[in-house]
Amino acid sequence: MALFLLCYNLLLFIPGYYKYNTMNGILLAGGSGSRLFPATSVVSKQLLPVYDKPMIYYPLSTLMLLGIREILVISTPRDIPHIKKLLGNGAHWGIRLSYKEQNSPNGIAEAFLIAEDFIGNENVCLILGDNIFYMGSQLNVFSEVIGKNEGAIICGYHVTNPERYGIIEFDPNDTEKIVSIEEKPKSPKSNFAVVGLYFYTPDVTQKAKELRPSSRGELEITDLNIKYLQEGRIKMLRMCRGTAWLDAGTSDSLLDAAQFVQLIEKRQGLKISCVEEIALNRGFIDDQQFMKLIDTYKNESDYKKYLMNIMNER
Repeated sequence: MALFLLCYNLLLFIPGYYKYNTMNGILLAGGSGSRLFPATSVVSKQLLPVYDKPMIYYPLSTLMLLGIREILVISTPRDIPHIKKLLGNGAHWGIRLSYKEQNSPNGIAEAFLIAEDFIGNENVCLILGDNIFYMGSQLNVFSEVIGKNEGAIICGYHVTNPERYGIIEFDPNDTEKIVSIEEKPKSPKSNFAVVGLYFYTPDVTQKAKELRPSSRGELEITDLNIKYLQEGRIKMLRMCRGTAWLDAGTSDSLLDAAQFVQLIEKRQGLKISCVEEIALNRGFIDDQQFMKLIDTYKNESDYKKYLMNIMNER
């Protein structure tokens, strides 16, 4: 039996042999991090700590919680070696990570051009590397809906300052029907912002090729979503009350995110976005593989103590 499991796990990581999920994941961890300068002058913002973990653990864990195991990380030529040193190929977590470069910050939608071969004929989820999601059981609802996706699915979150985001307008007679999506409107038509978690069908690559750079010189994700809207192939998943979305791309929001994570973890005694725990609970790795992970961490680490407690409680 042990030999069978070993061979099976090896086969999973032979390129092209096996797809973990009918949906692939893209983790976009590019950009210059200019809003966090000088903290990002020599390091990617996605490697900055959010309380007790690197920022990139949070979007990675969201993909894992959605059952996505085939993930492409897109970042800058400067930052990919450091991110790869942190995450590796993902085999130790039962996932497969690959990497591609985004040479310049040419917009979120460019990710689909960079990832064309990776996407292939699969549905794809894109998550931004500085977005942190705390959704609890609503992830189960998300998983059910995206499994039936036939177009684009965007996630909406109620905000108090809608003029800062891409905002969704709804049909007054049908609050589930999207009428328009407007980027940073002066007169917002709702308080629901489009957040950094998107789901698309394989034709997203062709649609991205049809985009033209905006006045900012970028391929805008809003323009891509509008293409799906014009075809009547877009829907929104509302993040319900009790969930949280944090964009950790500024100094203030980075601090807010760290304090949020600290508060939740201290009150519950459970960690948010612990990738090892998620891998174990999702069945990506077994107890023996989990113990090997624990052995790689320093003895004095609180993170290691938490992982040991998980094992002791099983």
